[in-house]
Amino acid sequence: MTTIRDIARLAGVSVATVSRVLNHYPDVSEETKQRVLQVAAQLDYRPSAAARALVTRRSNVIGVFYLHEHENNVVLHPFFQEVLVGLKRTVGRAGFDMLFFTSQAPGDESYTYVKRCLHHRVDGVVLLGVDRADPGVAELGSSGIPCVAVDVDILGPRTGYVISDNTGGARSAVAHLAGLGHRRIALINGIANHRVGHDRFLGYCEALAQAGIPYRSEYVLDHDFTWEHGYNAARRLLDLPEPPTAIFAAADYTAIGAIKAIQERGLRVPGDVAVVGFDDIQMASMVHPALTTVRQDKEGLGREAGEALIRLIEEPDARPPVVTLPTELVVRESCGA
Repeated sequence: MTTIRDIARLAGVSVATVSRVLNHYPDVSEETKQRVLQVAAQLDYRPSAAARALVTRRSNVIGVFYLHEHENNVVLHPFFQEVLVGLKRTVGRAGFDMLFFTSQAPGDESYTYVKRCLHHRVDGVVLLGVDRADPGVAELGSSGIPCVAVDVDILGPRTGYVISDNTGGARSAVAHLAGLGHRRIALINGIANHRVGHDRFLGYCEALAQAGIPYRSEYVLDHDFTWEHGYNAARRLLDLPEPPTAIFAAADYTAIGAIKAIQERGLRVPGDVAVVGFDDIQMASMVHPALTTVRQDKEGLGREAGEALIRLIEEPDARPPVVTLPTELVVRESCGA
């Protein structure tokens, strides 16, 4: 098994110099660095993760908490699948592995996020689909463990978040429906007091106001971003004495559920009820009719989360990152344009 002593002997440098090159210290000449790296490549050197951790006091492992109660904590939701693609590529290129944590057992307060991070010695953590109101999240934010959340606006000494322009995206979706002549526009939203649900509701209200359309509380149904919620909410909306002619579903999964409910009533999409979603998951272009939606840069969210977390790990004094990515309205068939 090749060791750094073998590299030092063939490169004609000290063991300490080899260690400094392999650990990316800046105080080594470029010529020496290239000679050491060339010898290391020739010998097919693979550093011991355990040994490296002892020297650098890092594990080169990033923890990922994915908590989505309606998916049984399995990464199934297509939105998060694409976020994870961007995250995995980014941290992998930087030499980090990812460790997935299962959710906390109901009523078990002894094995918190912080305790799990410390137990597994992760260098930092990414949060997906978590509830900001969870006390464990607040504890993590104040712990000093580098942490970046996706779609959850948590802040702490070494904690930041990345998010899409949910307000602007929702505003463009509803403005598009209003521009097509719709005056009875409903919203099937996620949890209204979560950042994403709040921002999409805000964009919905802003677009109504700009179009001179009165707000109607019976047209707004909050719960979550699942297919089942979209289906059940659409059924309730269609039962109203004056049902909507258009539905903005604040997630594609929700929109697809709504379309099924509309079609089961013998109604046409978009002929009788127009539907617009949010996310632009791969399935959005495959359903019938193809779904008009607001596209999020899902891989970009994962990439930005990974880059932000690496900065927090590498630079202890770095400012907590807050990154907002733009959205884009993608017009297909379901809105009737």
